[in-house]
Amino acid sequence: MADQWGERMPRSVGLLQTIAVSVGIAIGSGIFRVPATVAAQLHAPGPMLLCWIIGGVIALCGALTVAELAAALPRSGGIFAYLLEGYGPLPAFLFGWTELVVIRAAALGAIATIFAEYLGWFVPLKPAQVHYIAALAIVLIGAINYLGVQRAAAVQSAATVLKYAVLLALGLLAFSATGGSSAHFTPAWPAGAPLSLLATALIPVLWTYDGWADPASMGGEISNPQRNLPLALIAGAVCVMLVYLVVNVGFIYALAPAQMAGAKLIAADVAARIPLLAGRGAAVVAAAVVISAFSGLNASMMTGSRIFYAMADRGLFLALAARVSPRFQTPSVAIGLASVLGVGYVLLNDFAQLADKFILGIWPFYALTVAAVFVLRRRRPELSRPYRVWGFPLVPAAFLLASALMIGNALFTDPRNSGFTFAIILAGIPVFWLRARAMAPRLRLR
Repeated sequence: MADQWGERMPRSVGLLQTIAVSVGIAIGSGIFRVPATVAAQLHAPGPMLLCWIIGGVIALCGALTVAELAAALPRSGGIFAYLLEGYGPLPAFLFGWTELVVIRAAALGAIATIFAEYLGWFVPLKPAQVHYIAALAIVLIGAINYLGVQRAAAVQSAATVLKYAVLLALGLLAFSATGGSSAHFTPAWPAGAPLSLLATALIPVLWTYDGWADPASMGGEISNPQRNLPLALIAGAVCVMLVYLVVNVGFIYALAPAQMAGAKLIAADVAARIPLLAGRGAAVVAAAVVISAFSGLNASMMTGSRIFYAMADRGLFLALAARVSPRFQTPSVAIGLASVLGVGYVLLNDFAQLADKFILGIWPFYALTVAAVFVLRRRRPELSRPYRVWGFPLVPAAFLLASALMIGNALFTDPRNSGFTFAIILAGIPVFWLRARAMAPRLRLR
């Protein structure tokens, strides 16, 4: 039977498990690569660290705002549910459409590919075998999720704690690196550093922070959701921001910005300079990335499949995808669909192609979701709000401004790829209208 919010799955996921999902999906492979990308674009420690701070503050502003919606509407699907409540079926469908055809499948494929690439450090793999191992990893994660949300949550918690500890240790040990120096922090800010470069560098940085809103997708399975969901969203964003700052300060101490810019595998380069690791730095980093990618893959499956389930449960997708396994109490068809799409993407694309497909596509929906706080406060003042946005209206307004600037900068500096991303989103409009009559009888807003 459905609960008071209309959810049909058991609310068995606790606070710490939800935080593990948030941290686990955000800390993937990006932090092991992106610091070098930022250094190559900004060239100086001041702008580099400012970029990471701004990215963390933006993610925290988003989490603080979405937490109000999550507490008021603890539904499966998260952002999908908030868009449906705030704007109606079309924006919600476009979000689900984008998740279906681009974001989630590409994310699963990209994370699984990195998992397989770094697994190749320990077991030599040919290029074709990397794709097959990545596909098998997605199938394995899908099976774990099918067998019960508690099994998936237990795997998530263990892997997240381990990778967070390893990443924090790497950042702290970087201060003991051979050749490290505080002189790497000067000059802190070069004259004439263009702000447009900072905006461009923010795109990969925000990718590394992405995941702060994902636990909301499991809103229908979280215990005491009106308390635990807001706490998990905010705590997850803070935890990720803190460890990223420690890592980046440590990396700058170990390597000068010019050295960072030329380091394709920057984490391995830093680890190789740490005396305590005694030459085993590259292996330690490879193991950390394998664990990190596995955790991120599991978290992405846990959250993404719930979006497909919520779409079907609310009448905006094939009804079969709303099936809940009577034995394991999981959205079995939605998990299978996410697994099939992820395998398809990973077998047909490489990492760079995959990453390009989902870095920007989610941000228009983040902006709409944050704006929904204003919309619902006006349209539904009677809605119970156990948590209200701290710093309202400045915090959500700051997020919206940052989102608009980032999207605008991407359209200006890379119109081809950005235009392609938005074209995919808009392609969902005719699909929605073609199915509108069939969906209308089953549509449930609440």
